Amino acid sequence: MVMPTPLLLLEDNTADAHLLTEMLAEADDQQWQITHAKRLSAALEYLTYTSFDVALLGLSLPDSQGLDVLKQIQLAAPDLPIVVLTDVDDRQLALQVVAQGAQDYLVKGQITADLLVRAIRYGIGRGKILKQLQAEVLERQRSEQALRLIV
Repeated sequence: MVMPTPLLLLEDNTADAHLLTEMLAEADDQQWQITHAKRLSAALEYLTYTSFDVALLGLSLPDSQGLDVLKQIQLAAPDLPIVVLTDVDDRQLALQVVAQGAQDYLVKGQITADLLVRAIRYGIGRGKILKQLQAEVLERQRSEQALRLIV
């Protein structure tokens, strides 16, 4: 039995949230445990007591806009892989979002079920690799410090 993947969906548009949920349901080999928040404040509250494997973020919310949404989620859950969803096909914004640490940037009108699932899986995978690399760097720093103390 495959355990469902816990996913935070931060999207204020109910129709878009329903469509994304339907797309995820089409994934034959994957089940999702979706927690839907319509406001950044609700998502931040969920993050205080729930662990997620990935977050899908809309950048246009009633209580926050643009890159601030991404920054606030990252402050609350620094290791959470994030896929940004937007209505705007803006290459510059996409580059900014990825430079700020998001795993991917998808334009809602261009998303297919396969693309969405692939972006989530790759995001989760890259997030795990990044976490491992950070742990290795920390371990090497500790080893170097121990060696300096010995010398």
